[in-house]
Amino acid sequence: MQFGIFSVSDVTPDPTTGRTPTEGERIRAMVRIALKAEEVGLDVFATGEHHNPPFVASSPTTMLGYVAARTEKLILSTSTTLITTNDPVKIAEDFAMLQHLAEGRVDLMMGRGNTGPVYPWFGQDIRQGIPLALENYNLLHRLWREDVVDWEGKFRTPLQGFTSTPRPLDGVPPFVWHGSIRSPEIAEQAAYYGDGFFHNNIFWPATHTKKLISLYRRRFEHYGHGKADQAIVGLGGQVFMRKNSQDAVREFRPYFDNAPVYGGGPSLEEFTRETPLTVGSPQEVIDRTLGFRESFGDYQRQLFLMDHAGLPLKTVLEQLDLLGEEVVPVLRREFAAKKPAHVPDAPTHTSLLAERERATTNTEAQ
Repeated sequence: MQFGIFSVSDVTPDPTTGRTPTEGERIRAMVRIALKAEEVGLDVFATGEHHNPPFVASSPTTMLGYVAARTEKLILSTSTTLITTNDPVKIAEDFAMLQHLAEGRVDLMMGRGNTGPVYPWFGQDIRQGIPLALENYNLLHRLWREDVVDWEGKFRTPLQGFTSTPRPLDGVPPFVWHGSIRSPEIAEQAAYYGDGFFHNNIFWPATHTKKLISLYRRRFEHYGHGKADQAIVGLGGQVFMRKNSQDAVREFRPYFDNAPVYGGGPSLEEFTRETPLTVGSPQEVIDRTLGFRESFGDYQRQLFLMDHAGLPLKTVLEQLDLLGEEVVPVLRREFAAKKPAHVPDAPTHTSLLAERERATTNTEAQ
């Protein structure tokens, strides 16, 4: 089981002080948060991709390359790479380059994003979001697996005899998660390729999340990649902790009430009751997260959103200390004890390389 954090890179005023960090401060804070994630023993740091205020993460591979140079073990990922508005050729080359620089500590999450205006900014039509996601990923999948590609589609110019460079590290493409919170077509796509499916269930009740994950699991088995309970599932979550749950609620409330995403809607109490948002003690976070397994089955990756809504860097680093020292060690033990032997771990470059070498050996022996 992998545990980590993801950032959406929002630049939000701190409602308790009225101060808004500069873009530079926010970017440097994200780097500090990534380094802290490794320091406290987390497995993954993921950054979103946005091209509009109030977000600053417009170039994920730039940030992840910088973080790669300053870490040793941390898996570097995205909490959305926009498969709809990025050129698949550029994605193929950028992430293969990052793979080499990070010595394999790389995967990524494909998604359509949640900002409509980004489509025309990059010459695309939002009404074609699903077809773009399907076609672009098909090309990306081939670019990483075929040395020479001839290709023709609807949304970009054809390719003739094209080779993307550099080639994936050790000939093994980065593992891909397909992220979606509402689209069954994306769950189907993940299942078809045998890739991972990530449901960022921070805004949805468990009944909704369960439907998409169940669909992905059934179709994963249908396409012959393994049993339904062997499908590769990731979940998002939001937490805010203090030693005492009342202190957590009191401190987090102004951030929740003024957050650009959910401020002005349901109350904090309603939101924590109806969604996976957990505001309380470390034990409450442990109990809530363990409950995800009861709802969705065994899964491979849990990422937490912790640096949002204007929370100051000092507070986020304190949250990471609690997560790494008091929460994740317990979750690791509990999830490991309950996971059946036939359920795989989250793929890594090392495990995918070993899998390919076993397949090659078996083929040669036949």
